[in-house]
Amino acid sequence: MEQKLDFVAIGDIVIDAFIRLEQAHEVCNIATGKCELCVSFADKVPYAFAEEIPAVGNSANAAVAAARLGLTSSLIANVGDDQHGRECLEALKKNGVIETFVKSNPGLKTNYHYVLWYGKDRTILIKHEDFPMSMPNVGSPSWLYLSSLGEKSLPYHAEIEKYLDAHPDTKLVFQPGTYQMEFGTEALAGIYKKTKLFFCNVEEAQRILKIETRDLPTLMKKLRELGPEVIVVTDGPDGAYAYFEDTMLSIPAYPDPRPAYERTGAGDAFASTFTAATILGKNVEDSLKWAGINSAEVVQGIGAQKGLMHRDALEAVFAKAPADWKATKIN
Repeated sequence: MEQKLDFVAIGDIVIDAFIRLEQAHEVCNIATGKCELCVSFADKVPYAFAEEIPAVGNSANAAVAAARLGLTSSLIANVGDDQHGRECLEALKKNGVIETFVKSNPGLKTNYHYVLWYGKDRTILIKHEDFPMSMPNVGSPSWLYLSSLGEKSLPYHAEIEKYLDAHPDTKLVFQPGTYQMEFGTEALAGIYKKTKLFFCNVEEAQRILKIETRDLPTLMKKLRELGPEVIVVTDGPDGAYAYFEDTMLSIPAYPDPRPAYERTGAGDAFASTFTAATILGKNVEDSLKWAGINSAEVVQGIGAQKGLMHRDALEAVFAKAPADWKATKIN
């Protein structure tokens, strides 16, 4: 690989089919705070509309965010040799993502997920195709961004770890997906130890650590013990937290007066924008602000990428952000 890349994302790429539900309801457990989406069983349930969005997924979203913010961005992923795969490749090109390392696999189908969208949030029905996985030669990019991979991807993580050993100047970002959390911290101990920036939300932190507390300092300290240098934990509309060196910061969500329309991709936007800001030389507080702004914009549209901002637009919002919107230290 001759071209020096700023940002290389690794993870599954999918087509998201959004199905807007109106005749549904939530059932929540008061003790745990966990909710379930309910629709009428053994019935015909009408929906408002459906929309397909190609070339999404945690890592694909991150690659697009980085490209829009001016970084040289690429994606390592797999698609099927089908129409959906071709749509994904074309969408990446349109977004300025180098698609050289997206492999088209004859005889296989491109990942296709169903997004059940009710109110401001969504439940995603996922299925990861069984693609052959191998780490291509991407040279020594400044950063690798690792996120969601399928249930049979554990050996692939060992290959990624070896690649990092051979390219010590490349820094790692880890935003674990569903199966990476299921693999457990012991199975991915080498990945955690090599991680420079780590991202998850509060519920994911609890799941990763297998503890019930929602105390943010406790969660971040325990995540830090796994090896990552900088821990960022998001808490939806309640903002985000960062732990680095001996400092913990808390920042409220960006005070956008517009209510959220659809929340898919908010976490991806936050993590990838924080990473891009870091690459561009921003400090932790400014990186948190960049991330909060871009995340707030993403939830204004359908899907994880439509609202992702270009750098000039983000900087303009950042310059006009309220003076009292700032990070504060916590114990």
